[in-house]
Amino acid sequence: MWTLYGSRGSGSAAVEMALQRCGVPWREVRASTWEPDSAQDELRRANPLGQIPTLVLDDGSVLTESAAILIHLGLTQPQAGLLPAEAAPRAQAMRALVFIAANCYAAIGVIDYPERWLDGGGAPAQERLRAGARRRLHEYWTTFADQFGGLLQPDRPGAAEMLAAVVSRWSGARAHLAAERPVVHEALAAVERHPDLAPVFERHWPRGPAAAGG
Repeated sequence: MWTLYGSRGSGSAAVEMALQRCGVPWREVRASTWEPDSAQDELRRANPLGQIPTLVLDDGSVLTESAAILIHLGLTQPQAGLLPAEAAPRAQAMRALVFIAANCYAAIGVIDYPERWLDGGGAPAQERLRAGARRRLHEYWTTFADQFGGLLQPDRPGAAEMLAAVVSRWSGARAHLAAERPVVHEALAAVERHPDLAPVFERHWPRGPAAAGG
């Protein structure tokens, strides 16, 4: 039995989709730093940073970082179709996953927790940092759309589509894409509507597909 540490509305949604596609036995443990009543201590024993998603495999080994988890699942569970079978498109899908993790996720961390990056300055400085990080995040999504938008396959979503659809829900990214890259915005909305994935999105975001203003 594999164990996924995560929470509603978080990046663990992408790993949940992938695990369902893989068909392996797994259980979910609700844990996050922002939920005091969740299994925070258990999570930190597996991942000292307390980050989600964290996946513990059936042999007790621990996987962290969304992109690493999804790449591992894609490589070890090829029947799930999380990564393309051919080498060249598989390399681009892995590049897209790491792009989201290294750039978009990193900017969101600053937006959500500006105090971690400032020594003093108070609320005004934190808000300036948050605003700058949000602008940078939107630039990253423009670049993602230009670099990877043509590779997205909403009718056959794999790991890259899953992670992009989840992470773009945060910090106004969908609104930015709707205005600047509407084709990619629609592709991500179509990923959410896919019959295999829609139930997971509905559990994590019960109000339905992300609005352009979300």
